[in-house]
Amino acid sequence: MNYLLVGSSSAIAQDVHQQLKNDGHSVWTISRNHELKGEKHATCNVTSEDFPKDFLPEELHGLVYFPGTIILKPFNRIAIDEFISDYTINVLGAVKSIQATLPALKKGNASVVLISSVAAQKGLSYHASIASSKAALEGLSRSLAAEYAPVIRFNVVAPSITDTPLANKLLNTEDKKMLSGKRHPLARIGETSDIANSILFLLSKKSSWVTGQTFAVDGGMSTLNVYN
Repeated sequence: MNYLLVGSSSAIAQDVHQQLKNDGHSVWTISRNHELKGEKHATCNVTSEDFPKDFLPEELHGLVYFPGTIILKPFNRIAIDEFISDYTINVLGAVKSIQATLPALKKGNASVVLISSVAAQKGLSYHASIASSKAALEGLSRSLAAEYAPVIRFNVVAPSITDTPLANKLLNTEDKKMLSGKRHPLARIGETSDIANSILFLLSKKSSWVTGQTFAVDGGMSTLNVYN
């Protein structure tokens, strides 16, 4: 099987990449600043440069769009340019990636997985920019799932805070990790493997009857209130 990972330098993407390779699949990668030596890789910012289609195979069985942002500020301090930047990275980059690879995705009866956030469904203070852009991404996925069924499946994974470099400022001490973990019914923050395993499931034939869904992989934060 042939898979494309856009934003492949992220910690979660690297977990997905390694498992796909371990399972014998072929993996193509695109990122702004991380080249995987010896791999099928293109260095590109897909939000501002031409999408590098020429190095891709004619048939793709899966696409994952990983790029994301974390801007946490009071609403009145978020500049319009920051809203535009979040929307460009979280939504338009995904649109561009899907449009560029659509012929190959159709040939492969592919599964497309997009990455949202718990903030898109659960009201969280200071998350106005990421929440609105990720909610748009979820709407995009559902629309495309309807438009391209039954040829291409579209699903979303929506994590809560996960121990990755992107969240480093929020988790850079053990106290911060502990306090953040306590906010979740399962009493811990996410690990990269938690998110990667969900993505791998949605890419695989095990999820062949699943499309148009948002999978909350968030330790229960979006749906549960637990009182101890």
